[in-house]
Amino acid sequence: MKRSVRLFVAAALVLSAGVATSAVAPLTASASIAVRTDYPSWDDVNAAKANEATKAAEVQNITSLIGDLQQQAAELGDVAIQKGNEYLKATAALQSATQVADTARQRADDASTKAAEAKKQFAQLTVELYRSGGNQTANLFLSGAQADTLLDQLGTLSKLTQQSARLSALATSTQNLADTLNSQAGVAESARAQLNDAAEQAAADATAAQQAADAEVATQQAQSDVLFAQLASLKDTTAAVEQQYQLGVEAARQAAELAAAKEAAANAGDGNGNDSSAEVGGGSGGTSVAVSDPQAAKNYAQGQVSARGWGSDQFQCLLNLWNRESGWRANALNESSGAYGIPQSLPASKMASAGADYRTNAATQINWGLAYITGRYGNPCGAWAHSQNTSPHWY
Repeated sequence: MKRSVRLFVAAALVLSAGVATSAVAPLTASASIAVRTDYPSWDDVNAAKANEATKAAEVQNITSLIGDLQQQAAELGDVAIQKGNEYLKATAALQSATQVADTARQRADDASTKAAEAKKQFAQLTVELYRSGGNQTANLFLSGAQADTLLDQLGTLSKLTQQSARLSALATSTQNLADTLNSQAGVAESARAQLNDAAEQAAADATAAQQAADAEVATQQAQSDVLFAQLASLKDTTAAVEQQYQLGVEAARQAAELAAAKEAAANAGDGNGNDSSAEVGGGSGGTSVAVSDPQAAKNYAQGQVSARGWGSDQFQCLLNLWNRESGWRANALNESSGAYGIPQSLPASKMASAGADYRTNAATQINWGLAYITGRYGNPCGAWAHSQNTSPHWY
């Protein structure tokens, strides 16, 4: 939950059509997480109810399977967010290089125009001097002109000659400057071209990563729903109850982990109050809320706050908190820390415990964020008060 959101991921990392197809191979869960295929059938679940030992073993097995699914979603989602961030950085670098190249080209063009004008003026003056008869000094002495007139004409000729020399020097120096600036513009334009290629590749990589993660979301979510239903059947509860139970277990575990990390940091003399450890989370899935619709996210959160028995004061605290953290955008990304989403989870994959669609589903992020707040601060006003009393702000 880092202090500020410096960058928002455009349209949930959805890139424009027409981006070149990436050469990156399809992304899968890392080798450390074996993709499970041994999911229990309903017959297995019903058979496990025959005795307590078998039922307990099946409960443990299903709980483990749920954890595996969450981990797979977390890994794929982190890659997608990382690649999206790399694309944004590549685009920012390209924009900066484009500005530099455009400025350099404009300066070079201006210098070339001035050089051409100086050359033109020098040429015109040279022609005028030639037309006046070449060696004007001798002509003036032979003409028998009066002294005053002769001096005036000689002065004028001297000034014209000096002006011609200045124009010649100006034309030369301006052309040299134009040549230098053209060379610099060429270097800047070459750098821009390279960064353009890098941005296009980053866009393709981000698209590939997002598509790989998205392809797994529906499958994982459906399998997770089945597993929670089977777990509920074994324990004579409901899927919703089991999801809330898992939420509490995960939130408690991560809260303890975070508290230990904070204590270790304090003992090490880290008195700056920065929260650099993994954040608390957990929860169940939820009704989909459009990633780019902050108002819909607020409406969903208000309902969840009411469902927890909190009043309007708690919702106002939550509004204040997440307005500052993310502007209620599910695709909000802190470029420097990597914190992501409406609650600014760090890392983003902590929210996978709330659902495989945590990258794009605001409801899933809100469920996670409320679980985090409940586990660590008790309620939104507790989290808001903590955030207000820290500098830089965090919770």
